[in-house]
Amino acid sequence: MSRAASVAFVVVGLIWGTNFITMKWALESISAGQVTLLRVLFGFVPVLAYGLFRRAFARSHVRHLHHFAVMSVLATSLYYFLYAAGTQLLPTGIAGALSASIPLFSFLGAAVLLRSERITALRLAGVLTGLAGVVLVARPWATTGEVAVTGVVYMLLGSASVGLSFVYARRFLSPLEIPAAALTTYQIGIALLSLLVVTDLDGITAISHDVRATVGVVVGLGLLGTGVAFVLYYFIVEQLGAVTAASATYIPPVVAVLIGWLLVGEELHPLDGVAMALILAGVLILRLGSPRRPRPAV
Repeated sequence: MSRAASVAFVVVGLIWGTNFITMKWALESISAGQVTLLRVLFGFVPVLAYGLFRRAFARSHVRHLHHFAVMSVLATSLYYFLYAAGTQLLPTGIAGALSASIPLFSFLGAAVLLRSERITALRLAGVLTGLAGVVLVARPWATTGEVAVTGVVYMLLGSASVGLSFVYARRFLSPLEIPAAALTTYQIGIALLSLLVVTDLDGITAISHDVRATVGVVVGLGLLGTGVAFVLYYFIVEQLGAVTAASATYIPPVVAVLIGWLLVGEELHPLDGVAMALILAGVLILRLGSPRRPRPAV
């Protein structure tokens, strides 16, 4: 593993892990929909610049516009909105821990929609282990309202949305062999246009009165959490491969929990630690149960 790729791997995990606290700051001033719009707006700029630098765009890509539109919903606008809505109702650490459920939904979607994915006893055990962790986070048996169930539902729906986007991309976009930089730019660009149409802008300027919230949404969520993170992610894919790059998603839940505990002062319930361990263990079991794909001949 090259030093540059190793640094990029860690940086991506750290950036995504801080997204939950920066979302929390922004949500104190504006709505979840407005946070989503601003995140996509400021994230689109570096992604577009990277695509232009790589000369990734081509007129022939227009014929696949319908696929880009689907991805703009599943992997950007709906995903970001649901995570913002969930984070608004939950402690930072719990929201971050629930984000570890993305690979679980990705597997479930692939098992149902892709013929190449088989449900084995080991993989089923991974899903059940991860879901057990989700139940521990939500604690539906609690009567004191420790965790907002609605917030948990938002987070899980967001994880399901982006998880299904991976399945959709594998089924419909991977065979097209369009550069990742182009796919991401089209996806985020279409999401930006649709969000400009549907988002209620009333009161959005309130964020300018809170420097921390402004920096959080513009720099933390937009430029870094969406734009720079995507650019670095594709660099890791090129250097280390897609499987290793996907492992970067294991870092954000840990970072989010630590930020909530150490910097925000959120109580770290023992069950939360066990829950996060179960979710990550479930993801690891799924990885171990995945069939090894033969390497292409050189």
